[in-house]
Amino acid sequence: MPAKNTKLIIYLSLIAVALFLILECIYKVRETEQVVITQFGKPVGEPKITPGLKLKMPFIQKVNYFEKRYMEWDGDPNQLPTKDKKFIFVDAYARWQITDPLQFFKRLTDERGAQSRLADILDGETRDYIAGHNLEEIVRSTNRTPISSGQLGEEAGDTLSEIQTGRLEIEKMILKSSNEKVSDLGIVILDVRIKRLNYVEEVRTQIYERMKSERYRIAERFRSEGQGEASKINGEKERDLKTIQSEAFRQAEEIRGRADARAAAIYADAYDQTPTARNLYAFVKSMEAFRMTFDTTTTIILSTDGELYKYLKDFR
Repeated sequence: MPAKNTKLIIYLSLIAVALFLILECIYKVRETEQVVITQFGKPVGEPKITPGLKLKMPFIQKVNYFEKRYMEWDGDPNQLPTKDKKFIFVDAYARWQITDPLQFFKRLTDERGAQSRLADILDGETRDYIAGHNLEEIVRSTNRTPISSGQLGEEAGDTLSEIQTGRLEIEKMILKSSNEKVSDLGIVILDVRIKRLNYVEEVRTQIYERMKSERYRIAERFRSEGQGEASKINGEKERDLKTIQSEAFRQAEEIRGRADARAAAIYADAYDQTPTARNLYAFVKSMEAFRMTFDTTTTIILSTDGELYKYLKDFR
């Protein structure tokens, strides 16, 4: 092999080794990361929390990256007793952040260890504060007055007892107590929330039955009040109907009386006319009396001096 080629290979090898050493000495810290350098498993120097390119000793030092952003802890639903001896399922979650990566590495090593430690602390604190308060305190946050939908009546507000603490305050107490216990772990818990509450199956059935019984009682009261109101309305209707009928009968009688008086006046006027008119009127009225009194099967005996017979006698 020519000497020229040998030198070229050596130069290229030296360049490759130099590049490898440079890459081994340089590492990058992103904006969302913070770094702890360890040498033979032990941390050395201060943690690197600012972004950019950093230097380390090759081969013997290792870069340990940790999140700078907020992280999530999501607990498992647990069956917990309340102060008033009611068992409920509680599902909580939290947000936390690494504030001291060096202390975090010394105490917890990595995020998996942190999640396990958080689960022990947060589950324990949640259990303690749930057990120290009644169910109403855990469910509700304020002593609000519920707005009735019109279906349950005014009794809806009577079922809410007054609370002293409330759910938000309990969450704040859990947060404060948990932060006191993680203060030496290099992390801070930013927020703790109860995501979901539910009764255990045995209690849930009893609660549903009690709720149905309460609604049935309210519905029966409404039904009774409705029947009473219906009876009242029907009574008023009958009274108004009798009043209307009585007034209508009175007005009809008045009209009939005026009509009879008018008819009598007409009859009187007719009798006061000339003899021919009076005779015609008398004849017409007599014929009307015949038509209303007799039919084809009627047999009568009339005197020749009677008022009706005189017209029959004139037709012979």
